[in-house]
Amino acid sequence: MKLFLKLLRDIKQSIGQFIALVLIVAVGAFFYTGLVTYTDKLSSFTKDYFSEHHLSDLNVYYSQITKDDVAGLSVVEGIRKIEGRYTFDATQVFEDYKASLKIHSIPEKNEINTLSMIEGRIPTKKEEILVDSHYAKEHHYRVGDQIRISANERNFTFTISGLGENVEHVKKNETQDHKTYGAAYIAEEAIPQIADGFSYNEIIIDAKEGYDIDKLGKSIEAQSKHLSYLDQVSKERSFGYSKLKQTIYNNGMMSKVIPFVLFLISAVILFLTMSMMIDSQRNQVGIMKALGVKNRSIMFHYMGFPILVGIIGSILGSVIAAAVFIPFVTVSSARSFSLPDVTYSLSLFSIIPPILISSAFGVLSCYLSGRNILKERAAQAMRPKPPKTMKKLFIEKIPGLWSHISYSYKLILRNIFLNKQKAIASSIGVVVSASLLITALGTQSSLLKVASQVEDVFTYDLRIDYTMGMSSDAIKLPTGIKHSYDLSSLPVEFIKDDKKENATLVVTEKDNNLIHFFDENDTRISLENDGVLVPKSYADTHQISEGDIIQLKFTAPEFMNKSVHMKVSKISTQYSNPSIYITPTYLKSFDIDYSPTSLLVEANSSADLINIRSFFEQDQHVETIADKTDLRKEAQYIVKQNSFVFIMFIICAIILSFGAIYTISSINIYERNRELATLKVLGYQKNKINRLIFFENIILTTFAVLVALPLSGYMFSMIVKALSSAHQQIPDKLSIFVILISVILAFLLTILSNLLLRRKVTKINMIESLKSID
Repeated sequence: MKLFLKLLRDIKQSIGQFIALVLIVAVGAFFYTGLVTYTDKLSSFTKDYFSEHHLSDLNVYYSQITKDDVAGLSVVEGIRKIEGRYTFDATQVFEDYKASLKIHSIPEKNEINTLSMIEGRIPTKKEEILVDSHYAKEHHYRVGDQIRISANERNFTFTISGLGENVEHVKKNETQDHKTYGAAYIAEEAIPQIADGFSYNEIIIDAKEGYDIDKLGKSIEAQSKHLSYLDQVSKERSFGYSKLKQTIYNNGMMSKVIPFVLFLISAVILFLTMSMMIDSQRNQVGIMKALGVKNRSIMFHYMGFPILVGIIGSILGSVIAAAVFIPFVTVSSARSFSLPDVTYSLSLFSIIPPILISSAFGVLSCYLSGRNILKERAAQAMRPKPPKTMKKLFIEKIPGLWSHISYSYKLILRNIFLNKQKAIASSIGVVVSASLLITALGTQSSLLKVASQVEDVFTYDLRIDYTMGMSSDAIKLPTGIKHSYDLSSLPVEFIKDDKKENATLVVTEKDNNLIHFFDENDTRISLENDGVLVPKSYADTHQISEGDIIQLKFTAPEFMNKSVHMKVSKISTQYSNPSIYITPTYLKSFDIDYSPTSLLVEANSSADLINIRSFFEQDQHVETIADKTDLRKEAQYIVKQNSFVFIMFIICAIILSFGAIYTISSINIYERNRELATLKVLGYQKNKINRLIFFENIILTTFAVLVALPLSGYMFSMIVKALSSAHQQIPDKLSIFVILISVILAFLLTILSNLLLRRKVTKINMIESLKSID
């Protein structure tokens, strides 16, 4: 009990250090509990959501297919359930913009891609429609309102019977723009008035558990030879599902990497703090040993300090995460995905790992710091360490230089070199803090670079995406076009040794100057007719170099799983949606033909651009049109969705760095009480003593920053590597501006620590300090 009271007294005497260490642990706990809660909940919710509403494993598209044809396909091996439906695109014209709607019919006995109702009921009559709730909210639609749409060059009016969400539309587009894009569902009775007769154009399939979807797709295509087969898309390649899985993966990596780095830095600072604290209390250790206190009890006594720090810091970090992080990710999730009724709440179990990790690091640091002192005898421990013999400094040997240095600076230099080990230990804390600052600011800078590259790479005025099954002969171009280039996206499987990655092969002309490619040095590169252009993310993940041969398997059924080996001509940095690029000439050398799926357009003038857009909006073969505004929205969306985590990372890095610098500076002052008291007795003024400490800390910070520069580059590259994957590349180069800002921050935090510690110097009791070790 007495040792516990001593522990409380120690904490009270060093309350500033204790609070700083608690904040350091709280930072790691904040990120861990926040990210783990978000990732685990999102993963478990979507798994249950997909299972409950039976997300289709395969969507197969036709020009037209009858009920009997669908029934005939149901006997194909591997199918658990098959349903037919009619899907079409519609538009709504508003005052200053146009919105697109993807509308599906609801099968009579719907068991696949079932609706999640928010309000109202499922449509049962031909004049009724169910609208997705987010689209309805944007346009102030309610149940019972009428909605007027245009499709197949005709206008239709429906009554909204309900609002809901569907598992197949968890993410509608890159920016999740509910204002200009929505989904809706109609009853089968409405199909004849839309399609001029009853027929389907899509089947959705729920496969038997564990059945090979690629094999099932080939079987479906083989059985569809007598039908107007167009294409098929598996669940893994569907836009919403793939984006959601990528988000879960990225958040999972962040929940491991960022807290690990923060806890590791916390461990270093805890070790330095405890080693300095125990060393400064060696006489108290000697007294306890003399009074008969066992070594084990003394060790447990000092271990109580980091354990309390770990418990309080972890609880504080988790509480802040519940109050700040969780509400933000709730809003962010709602903005990113359409997941009805998803909620995020902090689990009490998520607090346990930060407590265990921080306490374990603290206990280990106590053991390593205190074992040598505990080996000493009581009498030896109670004696002060003998003063170190001071040798001449290197600078003293330079003729004429030492005599010109003021006495104050001589004191600073002598103290640093007399206590080299403590100076190095102090510098390590500052080195780690400066490295963390550079890394945190570097990640935010990388995020901004990812967003800015979107507009640097794509310089077109319009991107026209054609409907499925569109023939190149049917493409018509209006006047006013300066340049136009075809584009085709083919699903492929990237194969390297025993690893496989789903990828996209984009086919476009060699002279397409509306898409710019850059190497790792931001130098423009171009497509070649003798090889493919591979994203750097793939190259880094699979150790690919220019001139290597890669294997690609075409997964679209019409290519019959054809596998080819292609030469890598160039490697390009693609931060957003990385794809493999190839020219039509090189693709045809493998006897592979393709049809354009998109068109990139550059207009002669702004007036021509308006006319060109109007022309394509009236073209029935056009599915979507995107312009530069959409590119800017995508860039802004990338920043908006990710900035919170990285900004919090920067704030936490600043807090952690300040905690480290303050704690180390505070311990240095405590250890030098006798020296500072002697200076006071000798008549040194308070401001001169403060100046001594200030300049000494500045010198140590300068040394630490110089060491931190190469270390931070390594730390930053490791974090980027850990967060990157074949489908996501993060810029791994630090700019001079980021380094400069980080260095300035490190010095500002040092100055702030010095200002806060001035009171400690003022409160030094000269008599007590001078007699304490006599």
